[in-house]
Amino acid sequence: MPYIRTIAPEEATGELKQHYDAAIQRAGRVFNIVRLQSLNPRALGASIELYKTLMLGPSSLSRPVREMLATVVSAAMDCFY
Repeated sequence: MPYIRTIAPEEATGELKQHYDAAIQRAGRVFNIVRLQSLNPRALGASIELYKTLMLGPSSLSRPVREMLATVVSAAMDCFY
């Protein structure tokens, strides 16, 4: 399995620490999908905004349906987290 260097929450500073603190407030922890983007906090922020727009923004699909679709796609791609 490939290794990707990440910044641990206890080592984060500045903008990255703000993203990590927000992640902990939202989910109780910093998930690996967030840590994978830790070397580029600006890209991480954009990714979080995209996620919030897709999953929490107005849509003809309900939130549970959007979550189900994300789960099905992840399973189909053998991606688990």
